[in-house]
Amino acid sequence: MARPVRLGLAGFGTVGQGLASILADSADWIERRLGRPVQVVAVAVRDASKARPVPVPERARVVADPLELAAAEDVDIVVELMGGLSKAYDLIRLALAAGKHVVTANKHLLAEKGEELFALAAQKGVGLYYEASVCGGIPIVQTLKESLAGNRILAVTGILNGTSNFILSRMTKKGLSYAEALKKAQKKGFAEADPTFDVEGIDAAHKLILLIRLAYGQDFPLSALPVTGITRITPLDIAYAREFGCEVKLIGQTKAVNGKVMAAVHPMLLSKSYLLAQVNGAFNAVRVVGDAVGAVMLYGQGAGGRATGSAVLADIMALARDGSAPNNTGFPEKILPPADILPHDEEASRRYFRFTVEDKPGVLAAIAKALGDAGISIYQVVQKVDPDTQDESIVPIVVMTHTARQRDVEAALATIRAFPFVKAEPMHMRVL
Repeated sequence: MARPVRLGLAGFGTVGQGLASILADSADWIERRLGRPVQVVAVAVRDASKARPVPVPERARVVADPLELAAAEDVDIVVELMGGLSKAYDLIRLALAAGKHVVTANKHLLAEKGEELFALAAQKGVGLYYEASVCGGIPIVQTLKESLAGNRILAVTGILNGTSNFILSRMTKKGLSYAEALKKAQKKGFAEADPTFDVEGIDAAHKLILLIRLAYGQDFPLSALPVTGITRITPLDIAYAREFGCEVKLIGQTKAVNGKVMAAVHPMLLSKSYLLAQVNGAFNAVRVVGDAVGAVMLYGQGAGGRATGSAVLADIMALARDGSAPNNTGFPEKILPPADILPHDEEASRRYFRFTVEDKPGVLAAIAKALGDAGISIYQVVQKVDPDTQDESIVPIVVMTHTARQRDVEAALATIRAFPFVKAEPMHMRVL
């Protein structure tokens, strides 16, 4: 029998257990596909005595310090599933420096330290694979890196965070408030006790940074990425969006604009006719447009032990087959060049505004003039009494515009905020 692929597994939580269960359930099939078995020989866990739904593999030794895996002679591939930054960074750096391949699901670390770690992997001629770091079981990394490598990527647009999508879906389908939908997500285990990374768009931003590298072969700093979360969205916004034939989704998007890279994470209104608008619950989806292939969409579970474990295993098998010439970024450069970023104030799209104002003559005219003076053309206006309002003298005015640049939007909002009849911070979303 051919020598097994030997894994050192750091972390044995949901994803680690998912990987172990797949290896146990499908051992014969994996060996047939790969030509040799895959075995976990060492597992780093904080508490070896803890009861788990999936036990640590029988033949695997348990170590307390994950850094031991980087130096272990019987480990071919280090699988980092701990999460976090500092310990995971130390492990991956040491493993790469020791000439070991690494598979990780750690999008936060790669978004922050990817440039350095990919350069080290290239220097050592080893693999740093990360399919599971973006959208769980959806094979978007391999698709951009290999399947669409001959295409110039025109755009990548996706629902990259299942927690936010679940919350928005519940707000849409059940009429829940943001707070009520968040509680439901936490009860079902889709949201953490502290959901900040998910609901503020940070998790989606980490994933988008990795997709930008794969799509354009450029390093886009996380600090330069505009990010807006979903916490200010109300059932009223969702109801108005539906009147316009749209759904509200948290979208991560990057596209090529006149040779520059535009990228951002924002809640957006999507026409119900778009496939992305029909993605509900805790699912993820990514739409890629290539110059040759046209539009391609991938959809599936963005989290979960076995779904994400499946992506981890795909990387392990790819490295076992092609470990002599790993393809980490999809580009031959050891260090990717910095992104040529489209300035944020030049970004342009249709817009949705909701203004909370006093119900009196001249208000709509003043708002229309402020938008017009900033060069923003109005497409449609809706004014209704909010059924949940406690004060009928305060009403929402909702405006849909034609395409507007961000700098013009900011100028118009600065003017409108100063009007004495405006009683709350205006709500603003992009329209895809």
